[in-house]
Amino acid sequence: MRTITLFDTLQGKEREFIPLSEGKVDIYYCGPTVYNYVHLGNFRPTVTFDLLARVMREVGYEVRLVSNYTDIDDKIIKQAKLEGKSEKVLSEFYIKAYEDCLDQLNITPLYCHPKASEYITKMASFIHQLEEKGDAYQSGEDIYFRVSSVKDYGCLSKQNIKDLISGARIDVSDKKESPLDFALWKLTDDDGIKFDTEIGRGRPGWHTECVCMVNGVFQKHLIDIHGGGFDLKFPHHENEIAQSEAMYGTKLANYWMHCGFLLTDGVKMSKSLGNSILAKDVLQRHLGNGVRLFFLTTHYRSPVNYTEENLDSMDKLALRYLSSIRKADYKLQLNSMPEGQLLKEDYDQFLDALCHDLNVANALTVFDREIKEINTLSMKKDCDYARLGSLVFTLKKFSDILGLSFQYDALTEEDKKLYQEFQEAREQKNFQRSDELRPLLMEKGIL
Repeated sequence: MRTITLFDTLQGKEREFIPLSEGKVDIYYCGPTVYNYVHLGNFRPTVTFDLLARVMREVGYEVRLVSNYTDIDDKIIKQAKLEGKSEKVLSEFYIKAYEDCLDQLNITPLYCHPKASEYITKMASFIHQLEEKGDAYQSGEDIYFRVSSVKDYGCLSKQNIKDLISGARIDVSDKKESPLDFALWKLTDDDGIKFDTEIGRGRPGWHTECVCMVNGVFQKHLIDIHGGGFDLKFPHHENEIAQSEAMYGTKLANYWMHCGFLLTDGVKMSKSLGNSILAKDVLQRHLGNGVRLFFLTTHYRSPVNYTEENLDSMDKLALRYLSSIRKADYKLQLNSMPEGQLLKEDYDQFLDALCHDLNVANALTVFDREIKEINTLSMKKDCDYARLGSLVFTLKKFSDILGLSFQYDALTEEDKKLYQEFQEAREQKNFQRSDELRPLLMEKGIL
């Protein structure tokens, strides 16, 4: 099987990917908290991990790709009150809006899309076991994780515990034994969403939700790959690892992958900063392929800057790709020529680039080279149809791996007759008629 290398945040270097089970890969990335429409930046990990799964399937792996919905959160409770809805109705509404965007971005259906609310019993049991082991404790109205129970806290974010204790990002509370300790469960009888469990009435903390969903969905304590946005590295993923270490002695995943920020004017896009752009609005103005290319053309670990100009240029690029492939495909059909064979050398270069930590830039070099050649061949009267057919076949393969959906209408009998009439008019030097037919054929993408 082809070698894949990935940058592992935990070890801070690129590593050859070696699956836990031969031929199989389990991947989990953190999904949205569904209290509002999702901003564009949330879809960067979505597109990245969709690409990773596509590449791994192409190489030959059986992939189980999972992403969650956080449908229990104080933000959801607050928004539900504002909108006069129950938390469940609110969450379901925004899940539907999110999934509409997934469709427009041509995201492959996931193996599973678990909701936090579906794993409450497992979470309560997990927390109870941590308490029994001495890794968690109740103080006031909360149950906290005792960070001192794990030796290498900070291993993912490469932070020293002493620095973390004095850092501003840690919630300070006199209820906690240490400023680093984090809430696993909020014991409450307020009017927000809550559950009756073996550890009392309340709701879970965010950091526990993902650990339990990973364990519950995959039925294992260690998976191949876990990831999300760079901002989740600390504290969320750090705290997931801490709980998994305390309970099972594992890092939860063998490889940890993180995506760079989406920036607006050089600043991270986020709802809290008030500079977020809603994905649904962007997808009303731009092509799904264009937005996908916007994310893919910058390496997933690097920040990418949002501008309408950048998205406009990606729309144009997507349309150029579509036009080139469609025109060549129509030329083959109009001349009763089949698609050819996969161009193995180009395919190997393309896939090798993607297998090297998803190096899309190098893969697109191969893609663009074939687009240039296909444009040249499509214009030739004495076309090498065998070569053109192979280019069309290979480019369609590349597009599928990248998740680009180039769909176009099939040629009708009327289209074929129109093209035949155009060709005859040219051969007979009936320029008036050929000039009349040309714009009609161009509008259909045939010329």
